[in-house]
Amino acid sequence: MVSRFALLLTLPLAVACAPVAGGGDAVSSPAPDAEGALFVAGKFGNTLSKVDLASGEAVKTVDSCANPHELATSPDEKHVALACYGGQTVDIFSTADLSRVASIDLGENARPHGIVWHANGDLYATAEGRKSVFWIRDPLGKAETFEFGSGQEGTHMLAVAPDGLHAWTTNLGSRTVSLIDLKTRRAPQSVEVGEEPEGIWLSDDGDTLWVSARGSNAAFKLDPQTLEVRQRIETSNFPLRITVRPQGDYAVTSNLSDGGLSVIDTATGKVVRSIKVSGPDQAEAKTQVTILFSPNGERIYVAETMANTIAEVDFASGRVLRRLPGTGGGDGLAIIE
Repeated sequence: MVSRFALLLTLPLAVACAPVAGGGDAVSSPAPDAEGALFVAGKFGNTLSKVDLASGEAVKTVDSCANPHELATSPDEKHVALACYGGQTVDIFSTADLSRVASIDLGENARPHGIVWHANGDLYATAEGRKSVFWIRDPLGKAETFEFGSGQEGTHMLAVAPDGLHAWTTNLGSRTVSLIDLKTRRAPQSVEVGEEPEGIWLSDDGDTLWVSARGSNAAFKLDPQTLEVRQRIETSNFPLRITVRPQGDYAVTSNLSDGGLSVIDTATGKVVRSIKVSGPDQAEAKTQVTILFSPNGERIYVAETMANTIAEVDFASGRVLRRLPGTGGGDGLAIIE
């Protein structure tokens, strides 16, 4: 864990940020306008939890696997896939009752981390221990696996093209981003992008690749095919993840070291505001890790891993609406309506 900084994010625009609820315990209350469920991977407790968004309560928690990290939901929302970072499998659970329905072995020392359940029905996952990406075809059926080497250290997070022909990875140890051809098996293309690139997101139109480099305190806009850096954007401290709002108008980084989010206009590449999620009395909560938008883009969920909470933030106002249970060091997040 990096050292924490005393600096808090400020809000440069006239957008209010209400004080957050105090203390590290989950503060949840019913939200009549919230629907669906949030799934939380507890990486310290080796758990998977389901949180009902209407009531704000955890309705089910089950044992998962060693050091579970990222989550992805199936296109029909009936299943959630979990990358077992402390092992070598991708495990699949029913979203209805969290029963485990499949466990897909990726081989010795796989350490899967980043995961995408594509609209085509297939799963894609990084295998950090093998310096590779796996394509899992028909994961609920034959579960055929195809491995593609990145040749890079710390192949951690990934994005997949809408047509499923290419994947992009961030490689922490090599300080690179890689473009991997999933059909022709041509040698991957890798370029250095800042210090410790980790977060990655491909725009829905496939035209822009967003990367956050936590060691550079910066986000980058890349050309997905050439990996040319189009723009460098200074964020706040330690931008661990980056995501793009479903509407495509804003990109957001989660800044682990100062308890906030940086909001970037995707058209201009400018940071237009900052959202303070954790206050100065919540040192434990200044550990923003995974971030996830609601499908309508109105709320953003922020995993406060060390505090065992998930902050639910109103995106328009920047207000923390409530804190949901993040049992066992909640990290990976997934959502269904």
